[in-house]
Amino acid sequence: MNLSRSFSLRLLALATALAAFSGLALGQEAQLRKVLTERVPGIQKIDEISKSPIPGLFEVRVNGTEILYADAEGNHIIQGQIYDTRQRRNLTEERLEKLLAIDFASLPVKDAFTITRGDGKRRIAIFEDPNCGYCKRFEAELQKIDNVTIYMFLYPILGKDSNDKSRNIWCAKDRVKAWSDWMLRDTNPPSAQCDTSALTRNVEFGRKHKITGTPTMILPDGSRVPGAVSAQQVEKLLAGNKS
Repeated sequence: MNLSRSFSLRLLALATALAAFSGLALGQEAQLRKVLTERVPGIQKIDEISKSPIPGLFEVRVNGTEILYADAEGNHIIQGQIYDTRQRRNLTEERLEKLLAIDFASLPVKDAFTITRGDGKRRIAIFEDPNCGYCKRFEAELQKIDNVTIYMFLYPILGKDSNDKSRNIWCAKDRVKAWSDWMLRDTNPPSAQCDTSALTRNVEFGRKHKITGTPTMILPDGSRVPGAVSAQQVEKLLAGNKS
């Protein structure tokens, strides 16, 4: 047998083995999907099954961004988080952050009002409810941030009064002033009427992307920061965010 033919046969054998392995893996995934769907009533649709950081344990993603873990046979399922004790990292949390990331360019900024300070080169987007106490605390911290463009999305999720205040702010002649007067000085925005379909779209967008609390800040790389953080923390986040 000449060397050329021998090499060709080896390549063919390797390709056949890889194809068989791939088929087995696909078969295992299909079987795991079938078993979990049949045995776990709460799982109606599995979005993705992939390897987890732990050998023999698989990540099962459902409802878009919910993560479960299962063994290859689907005999056991785990709802919890995986920690890497050597690197002191929460691997499940890191995975969720990637799944929950929002493409900054896709943000519907036409449904927000814009606050520009200094040269406005740095950009953030924030979802806030006017009746959120933490949002008011965050607004006070944001006053210390310069050279930034803020896309402020009114996100009325705390009740009817939140809807009323959001409407009055959105319909004000000067939205930035009406917002600042209320959030920083407790001056109620005057009653106003206009098309508020943007507020409805904001709530729909937030629910779609699982924005469950306010304030929620979106950075240019798509990562989100929930809660009222300090001006120093915002500066640090912006300095490390080059997207």
